[in-house]
Formats: sequence, C-alpha cells, structure tokens
Amino acid sequence: MVVANAMVGPRSWIAGLFTRSPYKRHDKVLDFCLTPHLRLQKLQERMRTPFDETRPDHQEALRSLWIAAFPDVPLKGLISEQWKDMGWQGANPSTDFRGCGFISLENLLFFSRTYPASFRRLLFKQGGQRATWEYPFAVAGINVSFMLIQMLDLQSEKPRRLPGVTFVKLLGEDESAFDVLFCIAFEMMDAQWLAMRASYMEFNEVLQVTRTQLERELSLEDVHRIKDLPAYNLLYQ
Repeated sequence: MVVANAMVGPRSWIAGLFTRSPYKRHDKVLDFCLTPHLRLQKLQERMRTPFDETRPDHQEALRSLWIAAFPDVPLKGLISEQWKDMGWQGANPSTDFRGCGFISLENLLFFSRTYPASFRRLLFKQGGQRATWEYPFAVAGINVSFMLIQMLDLQSEKPRRLPGVTFVKLLGEDESAFDVLFCIAFEMMDAQWLAMRASYMEFNEVLQVTRTQLERELSLEDVHRIKDLPAYNLLYQ
C-alpha cells in the first residue's frame, strides 16, 4: 500500500505529534516475553476466523450489533434491506466480511459496548460538517480492521516493523489493545475525513493518511500503554 505523507487536520492531537520524539532506531527489537507472545497468538487465531453466517454465535453477534446501533428498531432478519442503514453494502452483511473475517465484527461490537457515545456519533455522522456522500459506517469499520492487520504486520509470526513491535508491547499490557486501537483508528479516520472535507470517492486516501498518522503515534518513545497514544483522547471528545 502506498501511504500518503501529508499530515492534515486542525485537531490538537495532530499538532501534538510534532512535539514528541519518535524512536531514532526503527530496528528496535522487542524482548518477546511469554505473555505478549501468547496474546499475539490468540489475536492471530481471531484473525483467522472467517465470518460464518450459519454459526449461531456469529448470528447472535450480528444481531447484537444491530441492537447497539438501533435499540428501538426491530430487526426483520439477518438478510434485510435494513442493514444498509448501518452502512453495509447490501441486504446480507455476511458478504462484506469476506475481506477481513469475524474479527471485524468483534471490533465493531467492542466499539459499541466500550465507547457507545463515540460509536453512535460516528455511526450517525453527528460531528462536523459532513459530506453529501458519506462513507458507509460498517464497511468503513471492516476496512479499518484490515488496515490495522496490514500495518501491524500481524500475519507474520512476529512483527518486525516498529509500529507492530510497539503494538505487541501494548498487547502485553492490555489484552484488548487491538480492539481499542480499532476504536482509536476509526476516530482518527473520521477526524481526517472531516479535516480533508472528503467525500466517498476519497475514502481510500483518507484511510492511507490515517495509517501514516497512526504509524507515527506508535513510533513515539513515550508510548507504553494504549492510553498513551495521543489520539486516544478522541474517544472522549
């Protein structure tokens, strides 16, 4: 993936990145202790789980996401035109999971349960001056999950690049680090969307710039916990 180098956006967290020093040695090697290694393996097992529309637990997870988004609207079925209201491409959300699997649904569910105000604000596009043709929320979430897996090199036995190495350290401190990072990245993407005054056709560009910003934050020398990331505060704005 070609990543844009531009850093745009009026938010204070973006400006704050330039006051903190990234690691000078990008070949830093993490001392792979047992707990981070086991947690990484567990995360990789989650990544390998495809969404299976015949599994009752996967069906229930999808229903739970609907209830989190539209608690007062009865769902007519797992295949329904209603799903488009959440930003799925068609009436059957299962077709959208092919690119990332069940973990992307888990990420969205975690977002809805852990940061409900942030989740609903992004779902309903409640902040800022929005575009006429907005990004579809659910599909955008799947793309954010996929971007994180690629950026952190999580399909390798052990990440080699600095963002991935730092992430494993964060995972050692917090088993939910990937899910929290998903929420942060989604917020960063939306902030970037507004800063760039983007529209639907520019979504990939926005996601690339978001990746660049997140890589920079994961390269800061004073990041020891997921809450140390400057953009973490976006979840509470």
